[in-house]
Amino acid sequence: MPDRELHWAGLLRAANRGDSGAYRTLLGELAPALRGIARRGFMRYGLGADDVEDVVQETLLAVHLKRQTWHEGQPLLPWVRAIARNKMVDSLRRRGRAVHVPIDDVSETLAGEDLSDAASGVDAERVLASLDGRQRDIVRAISIEGASARQVAARLGMTEGAVRVALHRALQSLAKAFRTNSP
Repeated sequence: MPDRELHWAGLLRAANRGDSGAYRTLLGELAPALRGIARRGFMRYGLGADDVEDVVQETLLAVHLKRQTWHEGQPLLPWVRAIARNKMVDSLRRRGRAVHVPIDDVSETLAGEDLSDAASGVDAERVLASLDGRQRDIVRAISIEGASARQVAARLGMTEGAVRVALHRALQSLAKAFRTNSP
C-alpha cells in the first residue's frame, strides 16, 4: 500500500498545481478503492450496498472541493478514508440509523487536520454557481444537504439513475472549470 499512497499523493500534488491529467487519473483510480471502502463499511453495519455509489460520488466531490486542504506533508489515504467514512456515516444517518464511530478510527486524521477552514462554505457556493440550475440543485442536495439520490430523484421528478448521471456530469463540469481556471 505504500506505493499506492505515494502514487496517489503525487497525483494530487500535481493536480493541485494544475495538472488536469493527473487529476483525472487520481479520481479514476480512487473510485474503485472508495467503492471497496464503502461496501466494507456498509457490511460492517449489517447493511447491503444500496448506497455505495452515492457515497463514492459524494466522496469524490468532497475530495474535489477540499483538495487544497490536504497538507502535502501528511499521508493522503487517511485523509481520503476520513472523507469516505464521513460520507458513509451521513448516508447511514439518512437511513435513520444511529452511528457510532470509534475515536480510534479517526484520531490520526483529526490530529493532522486544520478544522478552521471558514472559507469552505464560500468556496462551495462559488463553485456551485458555475453549474446550471438542475446540476447545482443536485450537487447542493446530495453533497451539502446530505440527501440521497433517491430523495433528490423524488424531489426533482427524476429517476435515481438520472440523478446519478447528472451528478457525474456536474462533477465533470467542476473538474473542467478547475482545469480552465487553474494557474
